[in-house]
Amino acid sequence: MTTFLMDNFSLVFGHILSNSSYPMLQRAIGVGSAFEGWSPREEDVVYSVLVPLTPPPGHVFHLEMDTLGQLPGRNFYIRVEPVCTCRREQQDENVLCFLHHPEEEQRRNEEPNFLNILCSDSYLDVEKTARWFYQLVRAAWLALPQSHTWQLVLLPSSRSCKFKVSRGGESLMVEVLFGVQEGNSHIYVSSQPTEALFTPSTMWPETYAVAERKFFRHIARQAPRDSWHLRCLQLLARAVVGIGFSTYTLKTIVMHLLNIIPVSGWRMTRFLQRLEDSMQYLYGSLEEKRLDHFVVGNRTLPEEIILPLDVKTAQPLNLFHRLAQDPAAHSQAMDECLELGHRISTMLQDGR
Repeated sequence: MTTFLMDNFSLVFGHILSNSSYPMLQRAIGVGSAFEGWSPREEDVVYSVLVPLTPPPGHVFHLEMDTLGQLPGRNFYIRVEPVCTCRREQQDENVLCFLHHPEEEQRRNEEPNFLNILCSDSYLDVEKTARWFYQLVRAAWLALPQSHTWQLVLLPSSRSCKFKVSRGGESLMVEVLFGVQEGNSHIYVSSQPTEALFTPSTMWPETYAVAERKFFRHIARQAPRDSWHLRCLQLLARAVVGIGFSTYTLKTIVMHLLNIIPVSGWRMTRFLQRLEDSMQYLYGSLEEKRLDHFVVGNRTLPEEIILPLDVKTAQPLNLFHRLAQDPAAHSQAMDECLELGHRISTMLQDGR
């Protein structure tokens, strides 16, 4: 239903934005646990989608990596640059390029446009983009067939667009993230927040969610029908709730194991062994204070997952970088690993 809803939104967005000077919105891509099939809590799941942005005519996006390294991970700024759109070879005098026509540039600067509404100092602004998208959703909703039987509630968010649609006892929570594709790859820079307490509004972290979903689809095509790899990840994600480890940590471990262990080894009969493998991988990573990111620097991914060269050849990001710098945090993580093991044993005994 989320996919159907977002496709309907896309049709209306395309009509609203046609012949405008605003970015074009591409078809939404479902990402995260709900679309990968292992959501740990089905009753309150949030469906995350990534909406790629492409520049309007007369503009290009340039991705500039943040080289200061004050925030974890790979982060980018999106510089918006005007380009010439003169059609001299066609002798089309009705098409004016504001790079070469000062009067057109002045007129555009005086009117509301992409650069002065969605950008800060020529850089695409996440928070301004989110506010603009909220207005689009509000304007488009009444044109959707769902509006006749469902109620839309917009929820506050500064770096995404969150909303809920409900009808009777049914409800659906959606979070829309915005992104810009890196070349023709499956890597994007997105509006998701970083791990830091504060993320500048012009900073767009690199996201690997689309590549990760493609990896799970790749595994699904190869796995036997009785494969329990998703149930294994789901149980781990349920057990880790309330413990310091993120579900992304457990997902990373399972993806590494899926890349090592043949899919035939994930049948129900090997379920307990795969759980034990996952816990041993976690414990070993904690001892080494290092857990490599699954995508960045991974040259063993399936060929169908397209990575930019700098992502493929980069040094793998260490998801446990904080533990390597903080002995107290590392000691706590070791204790929480034991607690996680006890929880899993209890859940298995109780049949959960």
